Amino acid sequence: MTTHSSTSLTRPSDEALIAGVCAGLARRFGTKPTTMRILFLLSCLLPGPQFVIYIVLWIMIPKS
Repeated sequence: MTTHSSTSLTRPSDEALIAGVCAGLARRFGTKPTTMRILFLLSCLLPGPQFVIYIVLWIMIPKS
């Protein structure tokens, strides 16, 4: 049996809107999921691979 601390990186199904990536990152870094979602949306205004990174995190982060 394994126990997960509040600092482990998992995608919580109870706080997920799309895939739970932002909620998992928020839980890991001690912020609110809404704050992490807003930061992600603001980052989409900048050029870069934000959506690709989101999809990769969706695949790599285990669901809790």
